[in-house]
Amino acid sequence: MKKIVTLVALSVLLSGCVSSRSTTIKADQLADQRFVLETVNGKAVQTAEQAPEISFDKDLRVSGKMCNRFMGQGKLSDGALTVKHMGMTMMLCAEPQLNELDHTINDMLSQGAQVDLTGEQLTLTTASQTLLFKRAAKTQ
Repeated sequence: MKKIVTLVALSVLLSGCVSSRSTTIKADQLADQRFVLETVNGKAVQTAEQAPEISFDKDLRVSGKMCNRFMGQGKLSDGALTVKHMGMTMMLCAEPQLNELDHTINDMLSQGAQVDLTGEQLTLTTASQTLLFKRAAKTQ
């Protein structure tokens, strides 16, 4: 009997841990926040130019810069961030990694990326890409 009680208690405890990790992010958690890109698929981002970034305003408008500047109205649904009709400048960067990141962020946000915000770390994830950002000071 003690083993059954212990097993039930352990199961309840573990299920509580799992459910607390799967909380869905809310728009107000991203409001007025700026994040700088640190890794792409686990590899550090190294650029000679300003670090790639993404920002959110209080109405969940998304903006940022990889090589080119991008902007659009974000929508959160079941933990996924989608930006339909994203606008982007169209310059060619000298750094190939930044040019590739333009395509990556456009694809991820137009198709919808899972969002996780843990402490100072923002993660955008799709089946094929993971972008890891660190919270930064909001620019004026």
